[in-house]
Amino acid sequence: MLRFTGAWRFDSPGEVSSEVVNAIFELITRVATQGDRQRILEHFKRYFAAAAGTTTSWSSSTSWAESDLQNYMETAAANAPLFIEAFYDACEALVSNNPELAVPDVARINRILFENGTGYQLQPPDLISSSAQTPIAVPQRPASLDEEAQEMIQRSLKDSEQLLSEGRNRPAVQEILWLLETVSTAFQGLNSGDGTVQGRYFNRIIHDLRRHNRGTALEQILAWVATLHGYLSSPTGGGIRHGTDLRAGIATQPDEARLFCNLIRSYITFLLTEHERLSGSNTA
Repeated sequence: MLRFTGAWRFDSPGEVSSEVVNAIFELITRVATQGDRQRILEHFKRYFAAAAGTTTSWSSSTSWAESDLQNYMETAAANAPLFIEAFYDACEALVSNNPELAVPDVARINRILFENGTGYQLQPPDLISSSAQTPIAVPQRPASLDEEAQEMIQRSLKDSEQLLSEGRNRPAVQEILWLLETVSTAFQGLNSGDGTVQGRYFNRIIHDLRRHNRGTALEQILAWVATLHGYLSSPTGGGIRHGTDLRAGIATQPDEARLFCNLIRSYITFLLTEHERLSGSNTA
C-alpha cells in the first residue's frame, strides 16, 4: 500500500485518462505472457476491483478475464491515486510470490504517468503530486539562437524532466547542468560590458562575463551560477559532474534534485535573455 494524502482515498483528486488505462493494461498483458495468463489477469482484477470499490470473482474464460479487468480499470480510473496504487501493489505482490516473473519497475510506471500528464509520481513508499513541483519555465524560442540550438535546448529540458519523473535524480541534474554549460558557449565572441568574451569553456566564459561587468547585477548573478556549478561539480559537494566521494558522498534526494533543476532552469532563462540583449547590442 502506498502512502499519500489520506483524503484522496475518500474524495478523488482527479481521474487518470483513457491513455493511462490503455498503457497500464498493455503492461499487464505483457506480464501475463510469462505464465498462466488467466491466473495473472485474475490477480490484477482483484486489485483494480478493490480500487473501484467492489469485489470480483473468477471469470469463466481468459477472454472474459481480460474484459472484466478492463471494466474494473475503467471504473477505478475515476480516482487516480487509487488506480496507481492498485497497479503498483498488484505488481509488488505478484513478483513477491513469483520471483521468476518480471514486472514494470518504478521508472517504467513513472514514465507513463509523466508522458500522460497525470500529475503524480511514484517515490515508493510514497505517491506524490508532481504538480506541486512544477518546473520553472524556460523560453521556448530564444530569437538570438538558430533553430538547431533551440531544438537542442528544448530536448535537453524535456529529457531532464522525464528523468526526474522516473526518479532518476542524479541523471536529471546531470542533463540540465550539461545544458547550462552548453548555453554558456553561446556567449563566445560577444561584447559584454568592458570587453569581449574570449573563453571557450563554462568556467572561463562565466569569468569573462563577470570581469567585464563588475559592479552590476550580472556580476552577482553569475557568481551564484558559478557557486552552484562548483558545488554540483565537486565530489564532496553535489557529486554530479565529477563523480561523488565514495566515502562521504550522499545520493541526490528528489526534493534536492527538483531544487537544483529549477535553479539551473532559472539561470538558463536568465542567460538566454542576456544573450538576446547582448546579441542585439552587438549588431546595432
